Amino acid sequence: MSFDNTPERRGTHSVKWDSMEALYGVSPDDGISMWVADMEFQPPQCVQDAVQAMRDHGVYGYFGEEGDYRTAIQWWMSERHGWQIDPAWIFTTHGLVNGTALCVDAYTTAGDGVVLFTPVYHAFAKVINAAGRQVVSCELVNNAGHYEFDFDAYDAQMTGNERMLILCSPHNPGGRVWTKSELQAVAAFAKRHELILVSDEIHHDLTMPGHTHIPMAHIDGITDRLVTMTATTKTFNIAGSHSGNVIIEDPDLRARFGARMAALGISPNSFGLFMATAAYSPEGAAWVDDLRAYLDGNRKVFDAGLNAIPGIKSMDLQSTYLAWVDFADTGMSAAEFTKRVQSDAKIAANHGPTFGQGGDTFLRFNLGTSRAEVEKAVARLQAAFSDLQ
Repeated sequence: MSFDNTPERRGTHSVKWDSMEALYGVSPDDGISMWVADMEFQPPQCVQDAVQAMRDHGVYGYFGEEGDYRTAIQWWMSERHGWQIDPAWIFTTHGLVNGTALCVDAYTTAGDGVVLFTPVYHAFAKVINAAGRQVVSCELVNNAGHYEFDFDAYDAQMTGNERMLILCSPHNPGGRVWTKSELQAVAAFAKRHELILVSDEIHHDLTMPGHTHIPMAHIDGITDRLVTMTATTKTFNIAGSHSGNVIIEDPDLRARFGARMAALGISPNSFGLFMATAAYSPEGAAWVDDLRAYLDGNRKVFDAGLNAIPGIKSMDLQSTYLAWVDFADTGMSAAEFTKRVQSDAKIAANHGPTFGQGGDTFLRFNLGTSRAEVEKAVARLQAAFSDLQ
């Protein structure tokens, strides 16, 4: 398929387009939507065919006999990530925000601390707070546009009330692909403080050339406290299917998670399971390879254009399609640079503070769109900040 040809999404109940004016004051009529993390691309034909087969059959009942579905997940993790899993380790949730909430529910109690390396995906803190737990923000170090951990500082922050750590790997919004040594340090930190480690790896398929995602499950000695979350939804742009996988090797952790799912009466969405089974295939893999190459091209265009504006720095994107742009050196307040982006450039982008500590000078831009749309956004941003050039 050609990623240059994107369908019209305005007026289709797309939160990305039909809610942006209410949230950002940017009209969909002449604005560019670059906020919520779904792409403008149709999924591969194998996924479209699976949905069409459901429609042709015309009966939308409960999904049963999950053998093919679980085998497809097992094949994908082995082929794409060198990770050997047992199908019995897999739980299917209604997306990974739901998966996160279930982890918080299963492994912590009211008042417990849950550690986040911030800035990080905003839904984590939202779920933690809503559950009556405490967000413990361990701020990442921004070393010349490159996020790093500071475990000496994090160790000093711990009070003993913390029960869980949620890691975003690859990192959203910074796009970091954590190295093996960094993941080993995260695992050691979790062990030192007796934390359940929830590794959200939803962006694991979307790495840039030269970068390889390492599953946390590949780190030695972490199995007894590790919960890994993955999904087809981000990779194949099927977020509306609301399906995700929580993969747990340890029997005790698996039993505790399963008990909470049973108590809450959660069962899979048949549309999501049919789509995931079709996506995790050789045809789906070829599509993902083409997508990654296209996103890399978008990244290059966007970064070249934004980094040419004095005072503005787009963080080096190693994974995801989400550009994390720092406006700190413009000397502008957040209100000023955000106004220029929204009112002058007419672009809706995520506000940095929603990602927690360390996000105040940033905006996040979604590059999962046509090359022409990225070029148009760059031109508008250069015009909006033309007085700096």
